[in-house]
Amino acid sequence: MRHESRVNFLFPTFLVVITFSHFAFLSYSNPFYKPKQPPVINNVRTYKLSIKGDSTKWMVLVQKIITQAVVQLKYAEKNNFTGTVLYTDTTAFLRYSAAIALKNVNDDLALLGLGIKVFDAYRPYSVTKKMWNLVHDERYAANPLKGSGHNRGAAVDVTIVKKSSNEELEMPTPFDDFTEKAHHNYMSLPKQVLENRSLLRNVMVKNGFVALETEWWHYSLPKASERYELLDLSFEQLKQLTSEK
Repeated sequence: MRHESRVNFLFPTFLVVITFSHFAFLSYSNPFYKPKQPPVINNVRTYKLSIKGDSTKWMVLVQKIITQAVVQLKYAEKNNFTGTVLYTDTTAFLRYSAAIALKNVNDDLALLGLGIKVFDAYRPYSVTKKMWNLVHDERYAANPLKGSGHNRGAAVDVTIVKKSSNEELEMPTPFDDFTEKAHHNYMSLPKQVLENRSLLRNVMVKNGFVALETEWWHYSLPKASERYELLDLSFEQLKQLTSEK
């Protein structure tokens, strides 16, 4: 009787699991099924509410926090993988916590006569959607259904430059190279290039960033999706917000 009762008890639970799994399979295999887009903050009022009481979440101007930083936003020019200008502004923004971490990186590099160069920082969510339409590969482009660390202001694309000349150190590939050579585990490279890549990774990780294994230039704060909301604010809106402080 005890064994029979246990079977009777487990059967409804088993049925629920099977039913749920079947439903989930049908949902994702159904061509008409559209997963929900994550919530995106696209107005100043909601943004202000989201950062209230937490100064680490403020969006700040990178050039103000790191006055020595070299900034060349690649998506503000045609020389990027899309071949089009996606930004109409050349100012870089990050969450305050990310900007301070990057400042610490720059300070460490300064001891070696080097500095940081920023290729990309905050990226409006609408731009990520445009990129995804061109590159449907999550190794190299963020799926809008998840959003990007860039959309959260918690990711940055960087390289190292010589302070004396702003000349970039040689890295495995140019920015936005979607080949295996851009991967951190690609080792068929000259010794100096491997050392440059390791230096960048070591100093970024030391100061709290996490590397993306398929792109030597991309780093983000850990657990960004849990700590920061997706944003679709324009650079002009962010400029206005930072000027209000």
